[in-house]
Amino acid sequence: MTTITASSGATHAGILGIGSYRPRRVVPNSEILEQIDSSDEWIQTRSGIKERRWAEDDETVLMMSVQAAKDAIAESGIDPADIGCVIVATVTHLYQTPAIATQIAVQVGAPTAAAFDISAACAGFCYGIAMANDLVRGGSAKYVLAIGVERLSDITDRTDRGTAFIFADGAGAAVVGPADEPGIGPVVWGSDGTQHQVISQRESWQEVFGSYNWPHLTMDGNPVFRWASFEMAKTAQQALDVAGVKAEQLDLFVPHQANMRITDAMRKALKLPEHVKVARDIERQGNTSAASIPLAITAMREAGEANSGDLALIIGFGAGLVYAAQVIRLP
Repeated sequence: MTTITASSGATHAGILGIGSYRPRRVVPNSEILEQIDSSDEWIQTRSGIKERRWAEDDETVLMMSVQAAKDAIAESGIDPADIGCVIVATVTHLYQTPAIATQIAVQVGAPTAAAFDISAACAGFCYGIAMANDLVRGGSAKYVLAIGVERLSDITDRTDRGTAFIFADGAGAAVVGPADEPGIGPVVWGSDGTQHQVISQRESWQEVFGSYNWPHLTMDGNPVFRWASFEMAKTAQQALDVAGVKAEQLDLFVPHQANMRITDAMRKALKLPEHVKVARDIERQGNTSAASIPLAITAMREAGEANSGDLALIIGFGAGLVYAAQVIRLP
């Protein structure tokens, strides 16, 4: 009987470089209030958001992804031609096919890399990191480029009082490759499809086909808040447990930037010590779904709150409802 040769990869994998791209246009709450009946105080109290970034016409999903990816590749120090796979987490690439990952691969200098998109909403970056870790360790690719990118302003109903102030645009990227010791902890992930309707696309493509209107996101805020605040704290704790890391050993907590109150509730539930710095990028960036975690990490680095070698707990959660969490070490 002929034996198939099995692939083998690195013993350990880690994040070698991180990059991000923030759109130029800053949109304050006052602009949002031109189309909804609300107040700046109400928006800040409910979400913690003071302003967000919306992409301009030239800041496409492709352009933002490439800029973030180039920064991550530069920090990693690798030859982009050695990238064996490109994974792009997004729900706002507005073509059913082909995947935007193939175009990104060409523009970053990895034209023959395996390339595909994933749709895991706000958990997309964590999903991408989990897959990249396994691809490197399994031998399917030496280096993997994982990207989270969104132009949520394209599908936000700017007259919807419940969601108009939440969503924003941006891109973040990470290069994952071989490491001398584990740099990415085991992923804890899953879904709760019984609640798929609480964050979803409001109209199907069939309903809007032939019109000039885009489908819009809709979200039932109260059940999402309860689920994210309490159930996701349990998932985050599981990620710590399987990584063999205690809360007091963390340097950073970087949850998906969905809502400041959710972040505060999770920090309290996890009983994080005061020395653990918590990402609060939502205040200036808004909710960028799959892009929010790498954007938040780069913001913390720029502010001097995060350093090379820091141990961080990251967790993403969103539409579906899907979630993923892992412990990582910063490059």
